[in-house]
Amino acid sequence: IAKKCSFSRTFSSFKGEYYKEKMNGEEVIFLKPQTYMNLSGESVSALMRYFKIPLENFVVIYDDLALPVGQVRLREAGSAGGHNGMKNIIYHLRTEDFPRVRVGIGEPVGDLADYVLSNFSKTEIKLLIDVAKNVPDIIDMIIKGEISKAMSKYN
Repeated sequence: IAKKCSFSRTFSSFKGEYYKEKMNGEEVIFLKPQTYMNLSGESVSALMRYFKIPLENFVVIYDDLALPVGQVRLREAGSAGGHNGMKNIIYHLRTEDFPRVRVGIGEPVGDLADYVLSNFSKTEIKLLIDVAKNVPDIIDMIIKGEISKAMSKYN
């Protein structure tokens, strides 16, 4: 995603790595928390407080076991759906009212921890690269207030 968005410089802070660039005239910050996934909210909330990012300008992109590999689902708001990282973000932000982009990684075969930490196959990597190519367009549509249009196009 960072390559597709031409993000040039990585910063390390807020228990994560982040990129800060302009996309279509808007300043956009992409954060990759470096905490355990279950503690992602610590990183997210620290960055949002520091940059004074209002909730309406916040989007989460995350993996989802409930979707086939490479499938995308956008939602305007909602529960964590059993995803512990999302539970932690919701806990730290004290709300479920923010858009999210769920990217399917498929259902586990065997142990869940082993599955999510294992490498993707070549076929799965190709599917995920195709998803990453769409992310700048998805984010741009959300920034423009066109999440319903993005949902129609990408869900």
